[in-house]
Amino acid sequence: MSERKIQEIGPLQRRTLGSSFIGWMFDGFETSTLILVGGVAAMSLLANPTPDEIRLAVGTALGATLLGWAIGGTIGSILADRVGRKLMLMISIAGYSVLTALTAFSPSWTILIVLRFLTGMFLGSEWSTGTALVAETWPDRARAKALGIMQSGYGFGFFLAAGLWLWIQPNWGPDAWRAMFLIGVLPAFLLLYIRRKVPESKVWLDAVKEPTASGTGLAKKESRIALLFGDPEGLKRALATLVMAAVTVSVFYGTSALIGPYIGALAAREGLAASSWASISALVYNGGAIVGYISAGFIADSIGRKRYMLVMFVGAITAGAVQAYVPETLTWSLVSVFILGVFTLGVFSWMPIYLPELFKTKIRSTASGIVFNLARLVSFPLPILTAFLFSTLGGFHMTILSMVLLYVVAIFALSFLPETRGKPLPN
Repeated sequence: MSERKIQEIGPLQRRTLGSSFIGWMFDGFETSTLILVGGVAAMSLLANPTPDEIRLAVGTALGATLLGWAIGGTIGSILADRVGRKLMLMISIAGYSVLTALTAFSPSWTILIVLRFLTGMFLGSEWSTGTALVAETWPDRARAKALGIMQSGYGFGFFLAAGLWLWIQPNWGPDAWRAMFLIGVLPAFLLLYIRRKVPESKVWLDAVKEPTASGTGLAKKESRIALLFGDPEGLKRALATLVMAAVTVSVFYGTSALIGPYIGALAAREGLAASSWASISALVYNGGAIVGYISAGFIADSIGRKRYMLVMFVGAITAGAVQAYVPETLTWSLVSVFILGVFTLGVFSWMPIYLPELFKTKIRSTASGIVFNLARLVSFPLPILTAFLFSTLGGFHMTILSMVLLYVVAIFALSFLPETRGKPLPN
């Protein structure tokens, strides 16, 4: 079946979207769990840490997760073009489920960092695999909307983690953070459904059966890296989108690491529970993100991919400027956090919508994975550096503003890329 012939939305499309959505939702859960419980875990595993030491420890753990995500995601996305979308989706979900659960038993901060690195290796390959599977299954007219919905799973994962943490933290005592990581084993049960109900991408199956230039008859024997970087146009697209992805990832992780502590401090100043309001801020931030995720496909179909991305990039800069000047009250700060969520986290939808439309089937997962995951390799030091930026720039507002200004670079990179609205996926 060719991509042009996929015109109906039926059980197959809904199953692939549903499984990819849930897999990506738990990616969001795993990542946000560390952001939510990192401070408590650091106080539990480190000896009398200072606030600066806690920020550095949590930043290091986030950086390790990003580094593992970059390495494992790149490897996994290449394998998805070789062994299939479905198999790699199952491997990635199994890996991050088990390793997240093992994090709950960390006896030291060093072991926790190692386990987060290993978890990141499996988290990274889930996104590119699920994106390719949905993109190759859904019809052209609905593909962007489906991928925007898939991306929203990440926000719902944040909602799930923040909601559970609000309940678990006051009821489970000093080891409540361990319970949060232990819950991460739940996605393993999704494997039974995927194995029985989700088919392999027919588009991928057709592509790997095509004769190669060497006459071997199997495209699997070709080097995906060579196919991607051997083509000047493919190389230009990969480099430009890598710049845009690096900015997107860097701004999000730098921003999300600061929001909870800032809102918690404001709440404490008003006589409220700091930890509870830090969790509420995560809900608000991801509420904004879900608006950005779900609306992405509709906006991109209406005004075009590039105009949509330009709106989101400029919106992120504007949101950073707005929060720098709003009154430092809990209400106004939460409003600015919601707006930041729409643009600095909701903006991630450009990647699942746009990347599959830039690259051919044989290298679609490889290209998407390299861009999405190498962006983490570029940006993994940022959560660590954020602690120093916070002290150097004078606090939350100026640190956020300095980070969103990186989107000026993303706007420049966008100018080198083509519009893909209304075009079928390239074969």
